Formats: sequence, C-alpha cells, structure tokens
Amino acid sequence: MHKTEQKQRAAVVGEAMTWLNTPYHHQGNVKGAGVDCAFLLIRVYHAAGLIPDLDPRPYPMDWHLHRGEERYLRWVEEYARPVETPQPGDIVVYKFGRCISHGAIVINWPTILHAYVGEGVVLTDAENTPRLQDRQAGFYSIWEK
Repeated sequence: MHKTEQKQRAAVVGEAMTWLNTPYHHQGNVKGAGVDCAFLLIRVYHAAGLIPDLDPRPYPMDWHLHRGEERYLRWVEEYARPVETPQPGDIVVYKFGRCISHGAIVINWPTILHAYVGEGVVLTDAENTPRLQDRQAGFYSIWEK
C-alpha cells in the first residue's frame, strides 16, 4: 500500500470516528445533529478530500422496499470498485429489502461505523450482528482503479 493511500485511509477512519453518536436522521447530513447511512459516507469521504460534495436527495425512507433498482449501489460504484478483502476506510454494503440500501465504513474489519435507524452512528462488529450477517453484499474501495 502506497504511503499516500495509507494517509488517505487514516483520514477516512479519523473523520468517520468524529461522527460517532450522531443521531440517525433520514436525509440528514449534519455532524452531531443527524445523518443517515448515505450522507455519512458522502460527508466522510468528502471531508477526507476523496470525492466531490454530493446530494443524492430526494429519496423516500422506504424506497428499497418497493423498488429493485440498485440506486444506492450506483452511487457507491461511481467512486469505488469491488474488493475481496476490506481494508480500513473501505465500504461494506448491505441488502435490505429488494436491493442494496445500506453502507458502512470499515474501521478495521469486522468493526464498521454506520448510521442505523434507532441507533444513530455506531461502531458495530459486522460478523457478530445477526441483522447484518445475512445481508452483507460486498466490499468496495475508492483506491481500486
């Protein structure tokens, strides 16, 4: 791993940790006030200088239950590529409903940081959390070309 990539990954993890305990709020994007899983990824990677400022709104809270279109995944794949083994700063995606609709930042696999309904931004052991285990749909990295 190149030194620049190591610094960028550390910046992503460091920025992600500053969002810890932010309440969950659908379409929210303000650290400490409210954020959802989509905007958490956007704000963290943007603050680390790795993606432009994006706004995927509008999206209804239950869009993934009624549509099979891979809308969330399309946004992830615009900036990241699939990888087999996650590294700190990578993304893990999950399928809830009919399509991939949840993402988290890998802190140090299996520890992830994500915004979850009813919990806010939390650290989670992805391998020992039943609601995530069966829904995991892959890993993505912005450092893969």
